[in-house]
Amino acid sequence: MYRRIRDLREDMDLNQTQVAKMLGMSQTGYSKYETGENDIPTSILIKLADFYNTSIDYILGQTDNPERYK
Repeated sequence: MYRRIRDLREDMDLNQTQVAKMLGMSQTGYSKYETGENDIPTSILIKLADFYNTSIDYILGQTDNPERYK
């Protein structure tokens, strides 16, 4: 899961500070999600899935298909 959010961010050519700002948090706090130091709260998972237009299942590693279900 942690690698997926980093890969999604890098695929959009964003840095951690930009994503953290979108989430309303510090870069340090967001960094801890990417390293796995902190678990990602459900509310943040929803925001990330919306932001990257992907499914929560993809972020969590439950599927390799990044497309959202319709």
